[in-house]
Amino acid sequence: MKQQYRLTANADLRSRNTFGISARANQLVEIQEVDALPEVLALPAFRDNIPLVLGGGSNLLFASDPQAPLLAFDTHRVEIVDDDGATALLRAEAGVEWHALVMRSLEMGLCGLENLALIPGTTGAAPIQNIGAYGTEVGEFVHAVEAWDRQRGSMVRLDRDACTFAYRDSLFKRLPDRYLLTALELALPRQRELRLDYAGIPQELSALGIAAPTARDVAEAVVRIRRRKLPDPAVVGNAGSFFKNPIVPLPQAETLLLANPGLPLFGGDDEATGKLSAAWMIEQCGWKGFRDGDAGVAASHALVLVNHGLASGAQLLALARRIANSVQERFGVDLQPEPRIIGAQW
Repeated sequence: MKQQYRLTANADLRSRNTFGISARANQLVEIQEVDALPEVLALPAFRDNIPLVLGGGSNLLFASDPQAPLLAFDTHRVEIVDDDGATALLRAEAGVEWHALVMRSLEMGLCGLENLALIPGTTGAAPIQNIGAYGTEVGEFVHAVEAWDRQRGSMVRLDRDACTFAYRDSLFKRLPDRYLLTALELALPRQRELRLDYAGIPQELSALGIAAPTARDVAEAVVRIRRRKLPDPAVVGNAGSFFKNPIVPLPQAETLLLANPGLPLFGGDDEATGKLSAAWMIEQCGWKGFRDGDAGVAASHALVLVNHGLASGAQLLALARRIANSVQERFGVDLQPEPRIIGAQW
C-alpha cells in the first residue's frame, strides 16, 4: 500500500520558509494522498489543535516557533478534466509548485497565467492570497477550489463566487482556521488578448526583439523582469513583496498625488478608490537598501524585506513595523503585510 503521509517530530523549518528563518515545529505531517486527511486530523497532535498549512513557505514569517502542528501537502497531480476546445479546466493538487504549473499550462497551449510566472509558492497557497502580478490575479481564472472544511468535517467544492476574491484576499484568508485547500481547478482559455499594458512588459518584449508576442513570450518577459528586480530566495532570504499596495478613497489618493507628483496611482477596487504604490512611499522614506544587522530591505526593490543570513523573524517584523510607521507619519497611509505572520500580531 502506498504511504499516505509522513510524520516528523521537532521538525526543522529553516529550509521550509523562503526567509530562511530558523524555527521548529513540534509536529509536521506531509500528506501524499488527500484521502489520508481524516486520519491525520484524528492524530493526537491535530485532534485538539488547528494545524498550520505549510506550502512553499513563501508567504509567511515565523516571528517565533509555531505552537500549532504543521501540515504540508506533498501532492503533485496535474490534469485537464474538461475541454470544450476554447477553454480547458486544469486541475492541480495543492503541492504542485506554482511556477511549474504556469509553465505546464503554457506547454498545454493554455493562456491566462503567463503574467503570474515565477511567483514562489505552491498551488494550494495561490488562492488564499489571490496572488497577483503585472495586472493579473489568479482569482480571475479559478473555476473551483477543493478543500477540507473543518467545520463540516468533510471535503467541499467552492466555486469562484464562493471564494469571494479581492485584492490579495479571499474567503480562505479571512477564515484561515476553517479550510485546508487540497486542489485548484482553473478555467484557462486557449486564446485571449494578452495583458501587455503593465509597466515593464512592453519594454522587455522589445528588448527580446518580439513584436508579436505569444503567451509564452509574455511569461519569459515576466520571468526576466522578476529575476532582475527581486532577489532570489536561494541567495538571500525573502518572501517577495512584504507590503500590499494600499487602497484608499480616491479623494485621499488625489490629495496625496498633488502633494507628491511622482507617486504612482492605479485603479482601486472601484471608481471610488485608488491604489497607491507602497514601494514608492517606502523608498521616499529612505528604506530601500537599508540594513540593520542581518535584517534589511532589498537594494533592488523597496517592497522586499530580506534576511542577509541570521536575522530572526522577530527582527524582520520589527523592521517592517518601523517602515510602516514611517510611511504613516509621512503620508498618512497604513501599510499592511502580505505574508502571514506566525507567532505575533501585526
